[in-house]
Amino acid sequence: MPNRYKQQIDKVLEAADHMTPDELDRLPYGMIQLDSSGRILNYNALESSLASLSKEDAIGKQFFTEIAPCTRVQEFYGRFKEGVIREALDTSFHFHFAFKQNPRDVTVRLLYSKRTRTVWVLISDQEGKPLAAAAASGETTNA
Repeated sequence: MPNRYKQQIDKVLEAADHMTPDELDRLPYGMIQLDSSGRILNYNALESSLASLSKEDAIGKQFFTEIAPCTRVQEFYGRFKEGVIREALDTSFHFHFAFKQNPRDVTVRLLYSKRTRTVWVLISDQEGKPLAAAAASGETTNA
């Protein structure tokens, strides 16, 4: 991932715990906040648009089983579980969302927040670039 995108993502994740839902909605990345069980606490507007799923339908649901069951693999869910157990997680990896319509290759960054004891999931394009351009062009996915 180019350094300038990594630095931008680092800044977003450093500030995420202190952001209001409106501030999260203005981010050019998909942002999801999960509790230690994988329940969705925050789900920003861009992620809602790209996944074709309203925030109201996502918040409170189990991300790995009810919203995006394709993520219940070692590469994603396994890293999440290990990070929650250790209370330390900061990893980035490429992931293929194998949706029936509009499958998508992305970069996922998982970050454990010791302050809130939650995990932030930041989703960018495959090179780490913001996804806002994809949403603006009308590309969507559905879980």
